Amino acid sequence: MRLCTNEQMRSIDRRTIEDHGLSGFELMERAGCRVAETARQLLDGVAGRSIAVACGKGNNGGDGFVAARYLHQWGAAVDCRVLAGRQAVSGDAARHLERLEESDLTPAYREDGQLDLQDRLDGPDQAGRPPALIIDALLGTGLEGPPRGPYGPAIAEINQCPSPVLAVDTPSGLAPGCGFPQSRPRAEWTCVRADHTLAIGLMKIDLATYPGRSWCGSVEVADIGFPDTAVEAEQLYLAMPERSEMAGLVPAHLPCDHKGSRGRVAIVAGSAGMAGAATLASRAALRSGAGMVMLGSPAGLMDALTARHTEVMLRSLPETAEGTLSLAAEPGIGSLLSWADVLAIGPGLTRHAETSALVRRVVSDTDMPVVVDADGVNAFSGRAGELADAPAEIVMTPHVFELSRLIGVPFEEIEADRIEAARQTARSLRVTLVLKGADTLVASPHGQVSVNPTGNPGMATAGSGDVLTGTIAALLGQGLGAWDAARLGVYLHGLAGDLGAEAMGPHSLIAGDLIDHLPGAFLNTSEAQGSS
Repeated sequence: MRLCTNEQMRSIDRRTIEDHGLSGFELMERAGCRVAETARQLLDGVAGRSIAVACGKGNNGGDGFVAARYLHQWGAAVDCRVLAGRQAVSGDAARHLERLEESDLTPAYREDGQLDLQDRLDGPDQAGRPPALIIDALLGTGLEGPPRGPYGPAIAEINQCPSPVLAVDTPSGLAPGCGFPQSRPRAEWTCVRADHTLAIGLMKIDLATYPGRSWCGSVEVADIGFPDTAVEAEQLYLAMPERSEMAGLVPAHLPCDHKGSRGRVAIVAGSAGMAGAATLASRAALRSGAGMVMLGSPAGLMDALTARHTEVMLRSLPETAEGTLSLAAEPGIGSLLSWADVLAIGPGLTRHAETSALVRRVVSDTDMPVVVDADGVNAFSGRAGELADAPAEIVMTPHVFELSRLIGVPFEEIEADRIEAARQTARSLRVTLVLKGADTLVASPHGQVSVNPTGNPGMATAGSGDVLTGTIAALLGQGLGAWDAARLGVYLHGLAGDLGAEAMGPHSLIAGDLIDHLPGAFLNTSEAQGSS
């Protein structure tokens, strides 16, 4: 699914009107009609149902006027409330307001922001009862800063009403700084808590990323006929993978396959006290379809790892006095790579200076696909430019603090625009970058960015990233390119977390549970291919 920024959507809208002969009035008609149709679907019919339509004075309100007109024509008991005086409504919205009035439905104008949602206008038998549905058409995507004037009180009233809410294009008040839904509305910012959001034309990035995702409920995209050429001219670079697309990437296993043809994955991981990271990455690689996995770790971990592993092959490597990999391990890793199809390096290695130097040498010298995670990323802190010259196809999987150390940018600046930070880093370093966290992002060296839709807060636990490393490495070993392996790996990893949270709740989820639910994630995703 393609995503766009608010600015890109406005450009597409303008291009459609100026270059393709579609008027803003007609686009508003189509959008409002789709809103009304969605309301009818949500309520399983609208005849006789009470529906409150809360409208602003701009284009979002215009969509609401159209929806109110259709719902009124279909027999709904519609209350349309406008947070402005009649003369304040202008442009295409004003023309649709006139059509609404001509349909014998007169809105109530509430410049004070009081919607009185339970003060019914459609008869004494409805007095004091909340509407069957509230349509939020107050504010669109152009909001900058908290809602002002009458909008704050109106949004607060919508949130206090028990009725379900359908938001038009975006929940009113939604903007990057609005924070997350809380039991008590934040005094400094108020946003509608929608149960369903109908994105007009294209999915907006604020609906696909946090905090927006937590305010909009389920999201549907309404196609209102933007010409393909108007959309393509914008050169959209954002996307959200859908299950059917991911199903097409799951490697197919043929009857003639053998363990050597399913991908030989070398993993270099672990240090004294960090055997768990190596174990998680190795087990995840096997659960993700790798034919063989060989784990290279410091010699001092071999007894512990031997007790933990039956399917993973182990390679003892020279270590420092602190129990980390030493530079003397380089020949052994070279031997390991002569066997392997793909390398994963970094989990649990520590930031020991000698180990970091080893990582840089190995990554810079190999030409096979590499997943660089955790302390593998840290090894390049302040030396990120070395990655751009590496011959390998590299997937890097940092969280925000690791990325901050890597590129020397404060983590607050990265968090302020995660998409642009990931995109610019991937392009400048010529790597596929997985920026982990809520809305895990995958950025390609060519400027594309994928926003992952799966995952939940229960995955914020030690070792989750190690599982992701093994999953992506296994997919690389089975023949996927870096971009596809990273997107599919992140999707499956998050889906495994969702299945685990569904089974045991998010509070009790640990990294090992993700591995246990990877089979279900593969099965769930693959079923989409079989049903298409």
